[in-house]
Order: sequence, then structure tokens, then C-alpha cells
Amino acid sequence: MSVYNVRPLRTTKEIDDMLWAIGRTSRHSERNKFLFLLGINTGLRVSDLLNLKVRDLQSPLPRIREKKRKKKRTLFLEGIWKEVQVYTAGKPKTDYVFTSQKHDNSPLSPVAVYQMLQKASELLERDDVGTHTMRKTFGYHYYKKTRDIVGLMHIFNHSSEAETKKYIEILDEDLAESLKGFRLG
Repeated sequence: MSVYNVRPLRTTKEIDDMLWAIGRTSRHSERNKFLFLLGINTGLRVSDLLNLKVRDLQSPLPRIREKKRKKKRTLFLEGIWKEVQVYTAGKPKTDYVFTSQKHDNSPLSPVAVYQMLQKASELLERDDVGTHTMRKTFGYHYYKKTRDIVGLMHIFNHSSEAETKKYIEILDEDLAESLKGFRLG
């Protein structure tokens, strides 16, 4: 396995391509596409996504406790609420949202998510996709839309703005684009 830098998906085409590839590379495409969609729309760590139970997604504004930092966080699911309802319909509230097919009502493992993303990225001939891609993609697009690095820092529970900017990989071309037409005096 080679070492590479996991990057956010920067365009809607890259996101659409990844969803397409995920749908083509697994017999569990519905589950895997919803996992990816929830990940890029919440910015949750993979460990937190996999820990979700159906009861956690009964409202468009659920509060969950993040595993790593032990902090409570509200998820804003209005934008994908229809997809959440369709995916969780009829599932027992005590079940994990993303279950393993190998172990009865056990959550999917982070390794399985990594392997799923690797298969999809191979189909797209990409070598910069991993489990952090979903979180980085959320952060990148949140920042591009709002320019609110402090808000994103709080969402991610990072300790500094610099840490957050580094994590979402704000590049010089992104900064140049934001300064296009900027002039004082």
C-alpha cells in the first residue's frame, strides 16, 4: 500500500463521480452511497458515522456525542432529510445505521469503509481518497460557501484556525480566486 495525501473532493463533478463509482463497485451500493452522502454533509469522522444508530437520525437536527472528543454536536440534516428518511425507513431504532453484512447488527468497520472508498477511487483512477475524504470535502465546501473558518473550527472541534485550514487544504489558487477583483485605493 502506498502512502498518499488524502484530499477533499473540490467540485460537484468529483462528488458525483465518487457517488457513481461507489454505486458501481459494491453490492451494498445503497448503504455505501448513503454513508458517503451523510459523511460529506455532516463532516463527521468515520468512527462517528459508524457509531450512529437509527434512533440518532429521527430528526433533521439530531444531537450526538462525538466519540473522539466526547463533545455533543448537532447535525444539520435538512439538506438530505429525504434521503435520511428513505434509508432509515423500516429499520429498528436500535440498529446501527451502517451494519456489517458479516456480523449480525454490528457496525461496519472503518477498514471496510476504507476498502470501499479505495475500490471506488481505483475506478476513477484517483490515489487521493481515504476515510478522511468525506470530512475534508464537507469542510472544504462549507468554507468555500461561508468563508467562516471559525465556525468550521468549532464544527470540527479543532483547537485553531490554522489547524482547520491545513486540514481542509485551502490552496493558493483558492485564495487567489477569493481575491479576484480585490483592490483598495
